[in-house]
Order: sequence, then structure tokens, then C-alpha cells
Amino acid sequence: MQKLALHLLIALPLLLAACGARHPSGATNYRVVRTLPHDPDAFTQGLLFHDGKLYESTGLYGQSTLREVNLETGEILRQHKLPRDLFGEGLAIYSNRLYQLTWREEIVMVYDLETFRPLGNFPIEGEGWGLAIWSNQFVASDGTATLRFYDPATKQSVRSITARDGDKPIVELNELEVVEGELWANVWHDDRVVRIDPLTGKALGWLDFSDLVPDGLRDSTEAVLNGIAYNPETRRVYITGKNWPVLYEIEMTTPPAP
Repeated sequence: MQKLALHLLIALPLLLAACGARHPSGATNYRVVRTLPHDPDAFTQGLLFHDGKLYESTGLYGQSTLREVNLETGEILRQHKLPRDLFGEGLAIYSNRLYQLTWREEIVMVYDLETFRPLGNFPIEGEGWGLAIWSNQFVASDGTATLRFYDPATKQSVRSITARDGDKPIVELNELEVVEGELWANVWHDDRVVRIDPLTGKALGWLDFSDLVPDGLRDSTEAVLNGIAYNPETRRVYITGKNWPVLYEIEMTTPPAP
């Protein structure tokens, strides 16, 4: 696979826009619209776009945060630091509250959207990796092929599905985002994002972002692709990775039907 040198990051979107990104058979096509700055110290675990604002959850014990980030500059506009014994993971918004998953602590932290004031927490089954809202339900990944759905009112699990590509389970599902009814998921240590049917778990397609991984981070085992945020007004998706210096704005060349 072609590698991307850091000094070519600015030129890449123009190249991709002109000739299109290269993808393996069966992959979904996209093009890069813009390359934006991203905090290279952010160990990105969750990414969320809401009402024109970009929110981010970062991980690592003693370094985990909840942030509002300036989309254009990457500047941290405000942040809440988690206690040192909590490891931040996936991020979702529901009813004017932010919900931040934690890794091994088996709890979801709840915050006021406007102030970041902590409003408590509730338990979740197993490890926490990714979190999103689909059809007024929380959907969480735990690093396996299983996705669990929770009722926001009761906080109880109501069903689960297994993500599969054909007959093969798709393991190590990580950050999650709902894009026009589909569930998109990062796959840990994979440069691709899988599009999943939330009703059946069936893989609907793949997006191959291997050409976008910064070359200087290619040898880092943890600086992986992780972070998907969707803007429904523009139908564009923002992607980044752990400790990546860039955030990509992409659009589907053949978007999913609304």
C-alpha cells in the first residue's frame, strides 16, 4: 500500500480529488475534501460533530479528557479532565447530554452539553470501546464482533448483533458513528472503516484509508486510525487517528441513500 509522507499532507486532498482514492475490490469510494489540523497529543477514542461543533474523547490513564475542539484550527476550546483512574473511550450525544464511555471501568460518564458539568454515570456490560446513538438507542462496542444496544431511559441492554463480513465475524470493533442510518466502525489495527447494517450486523462495505495514515506514525502500534464524526448538513465525515496531526474531511463519491 502506498504510504503518505508528512510533507505531502497538504497536497494529498488535491491529488485524491483529481484521481480518486485507491481501494480494494468491494470497498466504498470516497474523496478527501480538506486536510485540517489535529492535536498530535490527543489519543483519540471518540469523535462527534453536533450543531457545528466538534467534540472529542481522548484516552490513557491520567490523560483522558472530554473536549470541544475548533474544527478549523484544532485548538482546544474547552475540556474536562477525567479522574486518573478512568480511561476515556467512545463518545455520543443524546438529549443535550454527552455520554463518554470508559475502557475497563464498565461505566458511562454523563455530562451537561453546555457546561461539561459531570451529571453522574451508569454501568455498561464489559469493556467500553466505541459508543453511538442509533434509532434512539445507545450502541456500544467492546473490542469483539458484538455490538450491544441500550435503552437510554432504563440504561439496560435490549439486544445485540454480531458484525459479519459474509460468514466471518469482524472482531476488534472500535470507535462508532451513525452515518445516514448505517453504523460505521473503526477496526483496531486496521486502516479500514466498516459500514454495518444495525439491524443484522451485515457488512455493507468498507472504506480503505490506508493512503491517509501519516508515514511518521506508521510504525507506531497504537497510532491507529480511530475517530469518525458525521455532519448531516453537509453529508461529510471527519476522520482521524490516535496522535495524528491531521483530521480529514471526506465525502462519499457515491453516498449511501438517505
